[in-house]
Amino acid sequence: MPTSVEALKTLKLSSADSVEGCLDCLLKALAHNNVETSEKIREMGVLAMMPALLSAQNSCTPKVANIIAEVAKNEFMRSPCVEAGLIPPLVQLLNSNDQEILLQTGRALGNICYDSHEGRSAVDAAGGAQIVAEHIKSLAESTDPATGKLLTVFCGMLMNYSNDNDSLQAQLIIMGVIPTLVRLLGVHSQNTALTEMCLIAFGNLAELESSKEQFASTNIAEELVRLFRKQVEHEKKEMIFEVLAPLAENDVIKLQLVDAGLVECLLEVVAQTVDSDRDEDVAQLKTASDLMVLLLLGDESMQKLFEGGKGSVFQRVLSWVPSNNHQLQLAGALAIANFARNDGNCIHMVDTGIVQKLLELLDRHVEEGNVTVQHAALSALRNLAIPGQSQSLAVCVCVCVAADAAEQLGTNAKLVERLVEWCEAKDHAGVMGESNRLLSALIRHSKSKDVVQTVIQGGGVKHLVTMATSEHMIMQNEALVALGLIAALNLDCTEKDFVAANLVQVLHKLLKDEHSAPEIKYNSMILICSIMGSEPLHKEVQSLAFIDVVSSLRSHENKTVAHQASLTEQRLTAQS
Repeated sequence: MPTSVEALKTLKLSSADSVEGCLDCLLKALAHNNVETSEKIREMGVLAMMPALLSAQNSCTPKVANIIAEVAKNEFMRSPCVEAGLIPPLVQLLNSNDQEILLQTGRALGNICYDSHEGRSAVDAAGGAQIVAEHIKSLAESTDPATGKLLTVFCGMLMNYSNDNDSLQAQLIIMGVIPTLVRLLGVHSQNTALTEMCLIAFGNLAELESSKEQFASTNIAEELVRLFRKQVEHEKKEMIFEVLAPLAENDVIKLQLVDAGLVECLLEVVAQTVDSDRDEDVAQLKTASDLMVLLLLGDESMQKLFEGGKGSVFQRVLSWVPSNNHQLQLAGALAIANFARNDGNCIHMVDTGIVQKLLELLDRHVEEGNVTVQHAALSALRNLAIPGQSQSLAVCVCVCVAADAAEQLGTNAKLVERLVEWCEAKDHAGVMGESNRLLSALIRHSKSKDVVQTVIQGGGVKHLVTMATSEHMIMQNEALVALGLIAALNLDCTEKDFVAANLVQVLHKLLKDEHSAPEIKYNSMILICSIMGSEPLHKEVQSLAFIDVVSSLRSHENKTVAHQASLTEQRLTAQS
């Protein structure tokens, strides 16, 4: 048997008769030591001879394509393969009817494209992806094992061609590969290699927003749920999760996944992994519960799972809140925050005592200090204390229920103390912001003197004044409305706090700032009028020449602001 070097020399000099023996020798050498043999092939200029050997009529063509596939496993060989002009003749071979030629050509093109910009560009220019996509479509229904192998290679080739490249992935979506790949998943569910290749391709394509509409028009939800039910291995489940997560961001697909029974699968995963300390089980529990919360972000899917508060899914998620698992507590609180986006759901949840469960959860995390769980529980409480925008019930009913919930929470001195404590959590901006907003919401939605008294005694006033200086307009406004209610309901008790927190200076700055939104200016003037009954605050207002700033606002383009400026000016003038 000649050595690989002798075979290379012979190949360069040989007639057609001796070529086949040389190719066999090279394939053996590559199998023995791929890197070393590939280097010799490059050094001796053999790649430049290969285009001439790549024709559908040549009996050696499958072996030549196989050699190219083997050398292209090495990163250093991919650009030389492109430079040697191998891509156009390889793409031409995709028009062959010979299965072995198609198989080896698909491997060669796939390996050249792997992580290679030059390879992908050359295949793109030669139109290779389109031909491969058409092959996959025409072969999709065939269950012949040899065809299954070819389909796996072709799917792998398209994956290597488009991986991490948005424009090439978009090109595949336009070619219509998504419905074809979903069909493959249905027909070839017994072919592990092919289904894995499809899942990886889905994972890549699902990240693109333009893919979601195509996915939604297929039965991808049913296929993935069916495949998920069959899996026992952690790795396989993870692969499916990686496709489900980006797809579930789409509201139409959310509903399809719920209808296909994904939630039951997720609850089963939670039940199987909740008591385990194994890293892979902990990871799977997190993925399953996170995905559950994601499904609840869609209005229709959320209502379907709530089932008027009688749904088994809602009941199960509710049981996560008092559990001993931080991940489930987090998911449970986030799920409740999502369910609470609907007014009718809020009424039901307040009636079933969910507020108490969330308060107990907060209490537990004062000691354990899990900031993420605290943040989620506060979000849920805030959503329950605020009437939503839904018209599913008479709004007055919702406001009454929200008022009850807000009063129940706002007169809980322990909770208010905790909120005030978290308002100072500068290391955790999310918890700090959420605590401030809940504190404000309790006052705004209860409009209760008792709640105001509890907040004053708990030291919450200074935080609401700070919140009025937030960079977020919505938070500024929530703070000003709450401060206006405090001043209207109990100015005597809060006078010292207002002075200590420099409220008057804050209001002066908000009114002077030309970037302040109209509602900020309006509510700032309402608050000024409310605090004029306090002597020390009145003196501060006079010393800062408020009347000049307010007078200038009488010509404001917003009529409500201009009207309030006139009223405020009259009040200031009358009391000066």
